[in-house]
Amino acid sequence: MQGRKKMPKKESPLSALNSFLPEGSFEEVANYLHQYKVHLTIARERKSILGNYRNKHFDKAHRISVNGNLNKYSFLITLLHELAHLLAHEKYGHRIQAHGKQWKEEYGKILGEFIPKKIFPAEIEKLLMASLHNPAATTCAEPHLIRALKKHDVKKEGYFFVEELPVGSLFKIASGAIFKKGERIRKRFKCVEVATKKVYLFSPVYEVVLVS
Repeated sequence: MQGRKKMPKKESPLSALNSFLPEGSFEEVANYLHQYKVHLTIARERKSILGNYRNKHFDKAHRISVNGNLNKYSFLITLLHELAHLLAHEKYGHRIQAHGKQWKEEYGKILGEFIPKKIFPAEIEKLLMASLHNPAATTCAEPHLIRALKKHDVKKEGYFFVEELPVGSLFKIASGAIFKKGERIRKRFKCVEVATKKVYLFSPVYEVVLVS
């Protein structure tokens, strides 16, 4: 008995991307995707990553995926982050650090092209400008930027940043594990998993569900 064949993924016209992007950014983004023949996938929400890049290989084109649940500013920033990986690969090859000097240069350059277009709200623009010469590997490493971007999310009932919860609160993460919030240690919060008593350090802007 033959296994069931997988249905091919539905291809959408590039114009459909416009609904995921801030006003004034589509044309420039489309130029990059056309120039480098990028296969772009709008992915379902992934808890561990916001976007992903895979370089062209044999008959496969450059591939970029971005989570489709992101707000428009987060979506564009994530897409530019992944395009910077593509540009660094085209310029320097694959034997470079994923978020090393070469990637930072390319990401800084591409941000520098989009920021003057006044696409981003003033607060986000200011934070992006401050990171141009030394951008972090992820927005998760830039709490101020995360806070600014989250203001443009659709508010989810019962969700909070760890930093918003009182010490001693119980909270749940996506896996279902429950933690008790402890004191802040430098840049992170010391939290204990209730079931195992193991200690974990949480970013202040890690989003969780309040239990009690």
